[in-house]
Amino acid sequence: MKTIVVVGGGAGGLELATKLGDKLGKKQRAKIILVDRSRTHIWKPLLHEVATGSLDTETDGVVYRAHARSHGYEFQLGTMIGIDREAQRIQLDSIVDEEGVEIVPARQLAYDTLVLAVGSVSNDFGTPGVSQHSYFLDSHRQASKFHQALLNQFLRLNQGDSEATLSLAIVGGGATGVELSAELYHVVGLLRMYGMSGIRKDQLKVMLIEASPRILPALPDRIAQSAREELQRLGVELRENTRITEATAQGFMTADEEAINADLTVWAAGVKAPPFIQACGAFETNRAGQILVEPTLQSVDDAAIYVIGDCCGCQQADGSWVPPRAQSAHQMATLVYRNILAQENNKPLQDYVYSDYGSLVNLSKYSTVGSLMGNLTKGSMFVEGRVARFVYISLYRMHQIAIHGWWRGTLSMIARKIGSTIKPKLKLH
Repeated sequence: MKTIVVVGGGAGGLELATKLGDKLGKKQRAKIILVDRSRTHIWKPLLHEVATGSLDTETDGVVYRAHARSHGYEFQLGTMIGIDREAQRIQLDSIVDEEGVEIVPARQLAYDTLVLAVGSVSNDFGTPGVSQHSYFLDSHRQASKFHQALLNQFLRLNQGDSEATLSLAIVGGGATGVELSAELYHVVGLLRMYGMSGIRKDQLKVMLIEASPRILPALPDRIAQSAREELQRLGVELRENTRITEATAQGFMTADEEAINADLTVWAAGVKAPPFIQACGAFETNRAGQILVEPTLQSVDDAAIYVIGDCCGCQQADGSWVPPRAQSAHQMATLVYRNILAQENNKPLQDYVYSDYGSLVNLSKYSTVGSLMGNLTKGSMFVEGRVARFVYISLYRMHQIAIHGWWRGTLSMIARKIGSTIKPKLKLH
């Protein structure tokens, strides 16, 4: 029986493993294996909510092992560290506990078809001190680590005098940095509801730092301007055209040799493919470390390997690269699913064509702004407020349906809605 291994349980990887499991795994037509370093899936665009505590991974996450049982695939906990393309095997690192004691030794996993969906990591561009002193939001583990540090700082603020402040410096004015900035102010209001009455919003000092001339540089100017106005209304200090050259225990240093002091620092400036891809020495990659693919999303080096999501280097007809977005991963997962089935039936493979359906930036409860494009509007339409919020929430609902199916996806939404009425609106531990 053919073995299809999907490495990476993000938006694209989990959707693909689910479809393949339902179609092939349940019918014993192929063995489907999903590999991920975490036990739980969280939709990556929501990691800023995990970081602030607005989203609880313990109740809102998808447990891979339980999900696998319902959808006909096998889950293996592990981190890919290498590949032998000739033998068609991937190497998985050993699994150790928090004390460094080995639980499972390093092992190999054979495949007939391999799908790499390992996502991306933050790109610190070699800036000294960033990896030692700043928090990243690449995974729910990192987001949870930041959440604990944030709670400790809020506790200090609540127990301190009225002149005490909490300063946060966020590098990267993309969607993650913008959304995190707004969410932090929302959290202050929630904490006051849960007994931390000693905290005021004016004690929170958030600085958003962007090297480009404006925040949200990859999005239309109207979206950026609307987001800028909302952030400034909340009290966020915007530092555009500011390049960071060093991170320290006290904060950041700019190219103009200005010291920016902060109690907590977050690095959210750009992404790149995980370094192990280049370390494998088995793939041709671009400058961002992404694996180069054919139009069918097969690696240019090996037709038995598909690549989807942020780690996929797919060049479009105009020479630009498909952007690392959740909608890209979803579209790629759909195409690879069709191509794998086409291979099973000896039919020709389809080429991938990226469709941009627009971008949305969610500024917590305060506002949502963005644009709808392509097949949705037959053009481009700026949206904000309730309409934009509805579309933003709908994207997450569509993801839930993609991984659970219509029936279970709908039940999951209802259960979460009911749960939100009885559990705290903020993770307090």
